[in-house]
Amino acid sequence: MSESRKRREALLYHAKPSPGKISVVPTKKYATQHDLSLAYSPGVAEPCLEIAKNKENVYRYTAKGNLVAVISNGTAVLGLGDIGPEASKPVMEGKGLLFKIFADIDVFDIEVDATDIDKFVETVKAIAPTFGGINLEDIKAPEAFEIERRLKEELDIPVMHDDQHGTAIISAAALKNALEINGKNIEDVQIVVNGAGAAAISCTRLYLALGAKRENVIMCDSKGVIRKSRENLTEQKAEFATDRDVDSLEEAMNNADVFIGLSKGNVVSPEMLLSMAKNPIVFAMANPEPEISYDLAVATRDDIIMATGRSDNPNQVNNVLGFPFIFRGALDVRATKINEEMKMAAVHALADLAKKSVPEQVNIVYDEISLSFGKEYIIPKPFDPRLIYEIPPAIAKAAMDSGVAQQPIEDWDRYRDSLMDRSGSGSKEVRILHNRARTNPKKIIFAEADHLDVLKAAQRVYDEKIGIPILLGNKEIILELKQELGFEADVTIIDPKTPEEKERRLRFAEKFWKTRQRKGITLLEAQKWMRERNYFAAMMVNEGEADGLITGYSRPYPSVVKPILELIEKDRGVLKVAATNLLLTKQGPMFLSDTTININPNAKELAKITHYTSILARMFGMKPNVAMLSFSNFGSTKSETSVKIREAVEYMHEHYPDLVVDGEIQADFALNEELLSKEFSFSKLKGKKVNVLIFPNLESANITYKLMKQVNGAESIGPILLGLSKPVHVLQLDASVDEMVNMAAVAVVDAQEREKRNLNN
Repeated sequence: MSESRKRREALLYHAKPSPGKISVVPTKKYATQHDLSLAYSPGVAEPCLEIAKNKENVYRYTAKGNLVAVISNGTAVLGLGDIGPEASKPVMEGKGLLFKIFADIDVFDIEVDATDIDKFVETVKAIAPTFGGINLEDIKAPEAFEIERRLKEELDIPVMHDDQHGTAIISAAALKNALEINGKNIEDVQIVVNGAGAAAISCTRLYLALGAKRENVIMCDSKGVIRKSRENLTEQKAEFATDRDVDSLEEAMNNADVFIGLSKGNVVSPEMLLSMAKNPIVFAMANPEPEISYDLAVATRDDIIMATGRSDNPNQVNNVLGFPFIFRGALDVRATKINEEMKMAAVHALADLAKKSVPEQVNIVYDEISLSFGKEYIIPKPFDPRLIYEIPPAIAKAAMDSGVAQQPIEDWDRYRDSLMDRSGSGSKEVRILHNRARTNPKKIIFAEADHLDVLKAAQRVYDEKIGIPILLGNKEIILELKQELGFEADVTIIDPKTPEEKERRLRFAEKFWKTRQRKGITLLEAQKWMRERNYFAAMMVNEGEADGLITGYSRPYPSVVKPILELIEKDRGVLKVAATNLLLTKQGPMFLSDTTININPNAKELAKITHYTSILARMFGMKPNVAMLSFSNFGSTKSETSVKIREAVEYMHEHYPDLVVDGEIQADFALNEELLSKEFSFSKLKGKKVNVLIFPNLESANITYKLMKQVNGAESIGPILLGLSKPVHVLQLDASVDEMVNMAAVAVVDAQEREKRNLNN
């Protein structure tokens, strides 16, 4: 894209459809005069009086506890320099946007026309009662050091100058991991820091806190190496002055292990890079142009670990990995400050997160096959959904341990759940499912493991200890894909068509033929079918050679279901196999049945589908509240469909009186507790949050499920087959990796439950 086009696009983005990037959105109802009388006069007087009695009540009745001020005087903006408060406003609005989208923190950006330290500090102190925290931004050094120091001392809310500490925290985490990969100790490495501004000083201080030795650090500014013999050094520069006999950056780089760039672009040459020690670590973090480009650096040395501040290179040192989550943790325990212990907790939490298995959605966002800890992945990516529930708890705990938390967290699981809810990442039910699977992993067949995404899912299941994958498919392709993914685990690979599987194919065919010989299947046909992976896989499950099976990623649903229904028997007492989908909606998890199998079930079949779905809901740790849906409410019409639903409800009330189920009912009444209680106070669903929806036919169920998934972006698990005697599940065509992992977890827990029942019987 040309520079002129970039400029036009950036200006249009900020100007249209309305100027700016953030707005204030009401959080309370305001439609009626009654609402407004509570929001303002006279109702607003009541919280005012409560706060007047006790200032701490401001956190109870106002947004202060989730409100951060992003404050700047515009004296050191991005790489633009001293451009003034008005010109800095787009950056501050952008910061506010990042706070909101990454950590659900509300922000007012405040641009202060004050370069004098005393005036700036007085202004911030005067407005501080409005906020739960203060993020200082783009204030030039050395004033930034004194401003932050004074505000931290004189205010009782968290204050952080992100330009200093954000880069320090992220780069320290990256450095910790890079040193681990290279097998070097931070106490021993020679470090060159190019730049002596607020970020460089703060970074170096944090590296020392991690264990680096001051005598091993050389810091350079625009005049060269900062030596003790130089006159008129600022207090901060003097802190890192050296007495070593080096004058230039080029000399300092000789035999250095680590280069930290926080200066300007293109000041490091390939020759400087070649002079560094073996396995060098180079963080060229100048923006927009790094001190040396990523491509040039890795072309110059193949043993380098390289990071920049750019999103188009691996290992981006991006402050958004820090400040939203640091403030989130600090706000959530009402910390009085952000101290060194909290910063170090962020360093370790970020470094540890980079070593964990990466969610597939991160690979998709960054167009990667499979990110894994190594030279090109030493720090998490900004769009990693785990940041919101991994980093804030570490910050909160450090605040508590260091004595600056005023509202300690007691239930950490509940806190993590609340963090996930803030960002919409993950679901309690899915975490429960995965955790249950890990307690007793089972052997799960992935019948299409020669497809990249299926193998990715199998790798996740293995890495996260959810289950023990068995890979079916073309062995050569699977081995190639495993190598591409870095999936080194020694897992079982089976190609049903190979000569090695002949004995098992014939054995399976014999057993299959005996069950189907009176249904038109010959022994020769049975032998032919056993070369087909889904028939072979189903027989493995039947014979106890695997505990469960997931398939269907690459083939139409009907063609995959057929062998399953032919080979896997129904559970005892089951009339018809059915299917349900779990949707993780904004109103909570919700099962929809039957979404894929039964076209037009009768009343008794609907009742059985309801029963099976309720059992599954309990497996997910949910208490089922079932609405049986129609276009009518409780006998309002006599249509065939409505009567069918009514009869199914009567059957459920008679045979399963303890189950909360009712209908026929329209969807809007079922999902609106207030509306249902007002109009149908007699219903068993009164006061209940409906989490199971039973539809009169496949058409309505399938359309609704797919509409909800596409329009609302609801995460889906399913379709989950109900009523089979074995844990076998058929995926939707082109299911995502996350969906396959979740389905594998369902199969594992299903197998666990069956094992328990068999032991009890």
